[in-house]
Amino acid sequence: MKHSLRLHLVLWLIPPLMCLLALDAFMTYRRAMGAANVAFDRTLFSSAKAIAEGLRIHGGEVVVDIPYLALEIFESNAEGRIYYKVSEDNGRYLTGYQDLPPAPRRDLRFYRPVYYEADYQDVSLRLIALRQPVHDVATGVTRVVWVQVGETPELRRELAKEILIGALQQEALLVALAVLIVLIATYRGLAPLRQLSEQVAARAEGDLSPVAVTRLPSELRPLTDALNQYVARMSRMLSARRRFFVDAAHQLKTPLAILRAQTQTALRERDPSDIRRGLLGMEETLGHASRGVQQLLSLARLETDSGYEVALEPLDLAALVREVALEWAAPALAAGVTLGYEGPRRAMVLGRRELLQELVSNLIDNALLYSGSDDVLLVLSQDETDVTLAVIDHGHGVAVSESEKLFKRFYRGDSAKGEGSGLGLAIVREIAHRHAGAAGLQATPGGGLTVLLRLPAQAARGEAAGPPTDQNG
Repeated sequence: MKHSLRLHLVLWLIPPLMCLLALDAFMTYRRAMGAANVAFDRTLFSSAKAIAEGLRIHGGEVVVDIPYLALEIFESNAEGRIYYKVSEDNGRYLTGYQDLPPAPRRDLRFYRPVYYEADYQDVSLRLIALRQPVHDVATGVTRVVWVQVGETPELRRELAKEILIGALQQEALLVALAVLIVLIATYRGLAPLRQLSEQVAARAEGDLSPVAVTRLPSELRPLTDALNQYVARMSRMLSARRRFFVDAAHQLKTPLAILRAQTQTALRERDPSDIRRGLLGMEETLGHASRGVQQLLSLARLETDSGYEVALEPLDLAALVREVALEWAAPALAAGVTLGYEGPRRAMVLGRRELLQELVSNLIDNALLYSGSDDVLLVLSQDETDVTLAVIDHGHGVAVSESEKLFKRFYRGDSAKGEGSGLGLAIVREIAHRHAGAAGLQATPGGGLTVLLRLPAQAARGEAAGPPTDQNG
């Protein structure tokens, strides 16, 4: 089932509106009952007053004459029942319903009506009690009389019901109109979103340009900004892929041409020793090509837009450098280079082991291939903020103008000797950036080149840093 934003809004709108409608119905019924009580209480007061006006004293006794006005009021209330009672202040019954509930004696002032509710003969009554004196001017006799009039609440409830039904009909119509207005407003309000969808859908397959944000509501700006950021990331990723393919073609073109030439030469040879030399040359060419492809893959993985996440963890850079140096000791010795290490026993950083191993290997490989030095020294040092690895050689060095270019892909210095792809230092810089560090070059005092790597230090836990160690290979 497809999710509809309009349906979602309506489903969230109707229950609160129904709750508000129920609350308003309750309050409207209360107000209607209050208004009905006020209106009918006036009728009760008129009836009680009419009866009170018919009271007189004759022969020392109170005589009750129910006037026509009171009877007319009673007859007009055909749907309800009317009860009345006239009694003296001492409780002596005069006329009406003798067992009618008396009024609460909370207010004994004359001519002041008292309204109250009571149950009588299994029905609920709304009653009025009026206390007033009756004078006989001739004899000067005064009697205090209570006049009580009550009615059943049918008419009051019927009036409140009619008011409530009218109010509910009006409010139901308003709710229906409100929902309709919400639907129309939602349809109109979502028009820019539909236009944006149509604009994106109508794009060409390879179009990765930013989505135009002109004439778009401000509420859609976060969506278009996020979409443009995603498109930009996709564009950078595709550019990185294209760059990788171009670099791979550039890196493999020469070795493949050399390999083909060596293969053709070996096929023409008849002497097994010449064929063996040709195969050895092919193996060397394949090794260079394999190394170049491996470095290209490393660079592609290290690029920011590659999607490769580097999870850093605490590790001992001093131990790692010593391990890599020992691995390179034999190749360095074979190349006639003395490989040494100086540094603390422990230097903690946050890093990824395999990446830092590759970084140190590239630094040593570069020094062996290009420095032309008889000795290469790895010097590790640390302070409160950084751990620094210096790879020092005393070879021919590089010109100052080439210092920054050496970190670019495929760039090899004018004085570089030996086979190489020119990717080693580019990989070193990418790995350093992934570890929030930096890589740079400086001239070695007395001649040569020093490659500096700086990484943020992490305080070592447990054993403190020990004295420097010196290892030579």
